[in-house]
Amino acid sequence: MQCQVIGCGNPDRGDDAAGILVARRLRELGVPAVEHSGEASELMDIWTSCDRVIIVDVAVSGREPGAIRTWEVHSAVVPNDSLHYSTHCFGVHEAIELARVLGRLPQSVVIYAIEGRQFTGGAGLSLSVALAVEAVAQQIARDLRNGDLRDYLKHKHSEPFTKQVSRHNPRQFFRTDHTATR
Repeated sequence: MQCQVIGCGNPDRGDDAAGILVARRLRELGVPAVEHSGEASELMDIWTSCDRVIIVDVAVSGREPGAIRTWEVHSAVVPNDSLHYSTHCFGVHEAIELARVLGRLPQSVVIYAIEGRQFTGGAGLSLSVALAVEAVAQQIARDLRNGDLRDYLKHKHSEPFTKQVSRHNPRQFFRTDHTATR
């Protein structure tokens, strides 16, 4: 099964760099990952030959910065309001929905969305988002090495869930229940 990890964002706009930084961290951990702006048609081209895709992007939904949400797009609706923060008109949400209509959606598409707040040009990454970047990268690397990312989401989290990453323990996000932590 061909799998592609895609980190989306803009490294020069504060928290919008989250997906890009997850991709970079994954490569440091020995996991292949690509960086991408998140433009819809190019995303669809990247995953053309893939059975399984993992997308990491920033979200703006009003949650606390650093909150992490995940979706397996075949079993959960990906809300447009969360993944619509983009420097161009068509981003991750539109790529998913367009690929769905065209029959070009891979067998498995998992989205990790890290809540951001600071998007000013030249701004740095906020601390809570930086902690979430590390937590997501570690979890994706662990799951890909174990070959169980799809099973993890299917059996433990069949619905979208949200967790707040603790500043003291970013790994606590990955508990196996549906209750949010603070």
